[in-house]
Amino acid sequence: MPQTTAAVVDRRGAQFALRPIEVQEPRRDEILVRVQATGMCHADLAARNGDFPFPLAGVLGHEGAGVVERIGEAVTAVRPGDRVILTFDSCGRCTGCVSGLPSQCAEFVAYNFTRGTRLDGSCTLSSADGDLHGNFFGQSSFAGYALTRERNTIAVPDNVADVPAQELAPLGCGVQTGAGVVLNVLQPSGGSTVAIFGGGVVGLAALMAAALLPLREIVVVDIKDSRLELARKLGATQVVNSGTDDPVQALRDLTGGGPDLVVESSGVPAVLAQAVRSLATGGTAAVVGVPAFGATAPLDVADIVNASKRIVGVVEGQSNPPEFLPRLATMVADGRLPVRELVKAFPLGDIERAAEEMRSGLAVKPVLVP
Repeated sequence: MPQTTAAVVDRRGAQFALRPIEVQEPRRDEILVRVQATGMCHADLAARNGDFPFPLAGVLGHEGAGVVERIGEAVTAVRPGDRVILTFDSCGRCTGCVSGLPSQCAEFVAYNFTRGTRLDGSCTLSSADGDLHGNFFGQSSFAGYALTRERNTIAVPDNVADVPAQELAPLGCGVQTGAGVVLNVLQPSGGSTVAIFGGGVVGLAALMAAALLPLREIVVVDIKDSRLELARKLGATQVVNSGTDDPVQALRDLTGGGPDLVVESSGVPAVLAQAVRSLATGGTAAVVGVPAFGATAPLDVADIVNASKRIVGVVEGQSNPPEFLPRLATMVADGRLPVRELVKAFPLGDIERAAEEMRSGLAVKPVLVP
């Protein structure tokens, strides 16, 4: 079995601990990927803290990019030597999957969070202390190797050969989510006004996608001036610091009554309430930020009904990864999606520093290099 180093979380709230692990050989429908880079995302830290229901001890990581080492005999989409982007997993059998919407997989939570094993209950990872839970988003890529499936292993197009793995890795979740909510779901028409709550990687990816469109105003709301300065650089026409200004009133003033469309990426329930309240009559709020499972938001139902507002939840940018990720990779290669502006690389051994810099805002998108 392949041996490598992984960042292991032993129990809820524990720090990442680097230790040697073994990865099982791929079965007939599995792929062994040598990880070259993997992004750190809010979901990784939430799972470590117990906010998301991933079983521990285990290995997290769900924005991997690397090279295929070995494949099972049933795999046809990739071959050894291919550069790949790793993304979320899905069952392939339900209505969402067969209709080209795997982000709406009926078993999304099980395949990406709660199982931690293969379907038959077997573990794919082990250490000197015994079996480890893996299969986080079908990959557990905080390691030198990841064992994946064909459904969540996407070949990198030949025309992006020069794009480094550090810029491809974030496409698998954060960038896919932010860009997808704009391009796949909201699809704003020319002259629309869009507000984005949250200047993390998802919100800024939404901004980068929105900046490609002929919109009247793109306003980013955050509490950190450094994030707002970056947002201006990436195409925001206006910014609002919600730590010093009322974002609802500010958005009404800046857009002439409220934005037509809102992306809520912060994952803070009170911010979701502000986002919905700020909408213009007939507006739509797309919710992509996820707080702890079970969290609720204080929404004014009368305002939603009387102003004909819509709220839609969006998972992974409503993406079909085999189609959308090559499109995003091409946009990175030709400069339309400047993901490099978001990335800060860390050795895997500095994973705790990466987590702290993400929490503090010093790093928008930490990317770990095994």
